[in-house]
Amino acid sequence: QVQLVESGGGLVQPGGSLRLSCAGSGFTLAYYAIDWFRQAPGKERERVSCITSSGGYTYYADSVKGRFTISRDNVKNTVYLQMNSLKPEDTAAYYCATDLKTACSLYPAYWGQGTQVTVSS
Repeated sequence: QVQLVESGGGLVQPGGSLRLSCAGSGFTLAYYAIDWFRQAPGKERERVSCITSSGGYTYYADSVKGRFTISRDNVKNTVYLQMNSLKPEDTAAYYCATDLKTACSLYPAYWGQGTQVTVSS
């Protein structure tokens, strides 16, 4: 059974940093691309970042480029999203997801339960 579990969310002041983790179980995360999405209340879901299975390709939405960094530790079966210079508009529930493919996907089939990030002073 494919499971993804996000952690690392919380309340942070503008300009601060958080590192989200996405741990996989029931499958070998190292073989597959992992996407990060976010959704704020009243807004459409947005794909924030993605990393391919090899880590050789990464994608960032324009809204986070230069501030967020995606990485993976295939030994730990975990993908990370380092978020720096956080802004109030980054406030959202963040989800990791996979389509069990080596390439990134806009519509992954498997999702975690999400972790809340709130950026506020």
